[in-house]
Amino acid sequence: MIIDGSEKSLRKFLDELSPVDQVGAEARAAMLATRSIKTSSKAWAIDMAISMVDLTTLEGADTPGKIKTLCAKAVRPDPTDSTVPSVGAICVYNDMVRIARSELDSIGGNSLPVAAVATAFPSGRASLAVKKIDTQDALDAGASEIDMVIDRGAFLSGRLMEVFEEIRIIKELCGNKAHLKVILETGELVTLDNVRKASDIAMYAGADFIKTSTGKIQPAATMQVTYTMLMAIRDYYDETGIMIGMKPAGGIKTTKDAMKYLVLLKETLGDNWMNPNMFRFGASSLLNDLL
Repeated sequence: MIIDGSEKSLRKFLDELSPVDQVGAEARAAMLATRSIKTSSKAWAIDMAISMVDLTTLEGADTPGKIKTLCAKAVRPDPTDSTVPSVGAICVYNDMVRIARSELDSIGGNSLPVAAVATAFPSGRASLAVKKIDTQDALDAGASEIDMVIDRGAFLSGRLMEVFEEIRIIKELCGNKAHLKVILETGELVTLDNVRKASDIAMYAGADFIKTSTGKIQPAATMQVTYTMLMAIRDYYDETGIMIGMKPAGGIKTTKDAMKYLVLLKETLGDNWMNPNMFRFGASSLLNDLL
């Protein structure tokens, strides 16, 4: 392992990373965005995208009734067409996890995960003790996926080991009970070099997925940022043999957008990542357009 958990090895690894070629990343992402999907493959691609949606509501006005309606849509996105697949997961705040889990189980959605945003989402501005309680609360309520946010203030201040340790500790809490999706909030990281470093920190600290954004900050997901993160995943896989998932989130609203991301995924990581276990869309309105 390149990083042995010490600050010295972490800094050495990050210092030796090659700078991200921003012009090259933007050009590659732009080129792949122009690729078209054959008509014969479009229906398959749309179904695949539906199965990758983390159907999300993260509003202060969320109610139990809204969550139950969302659960019904997650299990049967199109009530008139049983061939349409269920979505990848429901994503909610902690206090709605138990309601979502109970409702899904009662309507045949036992296999659908409930993802909870945790660790003082969306700001990440809380003590580690509070973040641990927040995470444990979600796990106790039945969450099988935890979407945690990194402390961007710590990252941008150079306290990289602090970021690493928080992720490691939250992953330890999740154990085998829940997948950990680490949100970088790339709109606040400023550069692609920072996106790359944050991706590596998250993966080596134990993330099962890396995720672009909370959806609360602009810019959210972009093609060049996603490409940079996919390249980090590829390099991590080459080094460790461990497959890490990817979740672009925020601003992905149309079928056309989703198809661009699927092309980017296939061309960068290949067929083994082309499934909801390895790729998700964080979205609230995308599903309607796909339908």
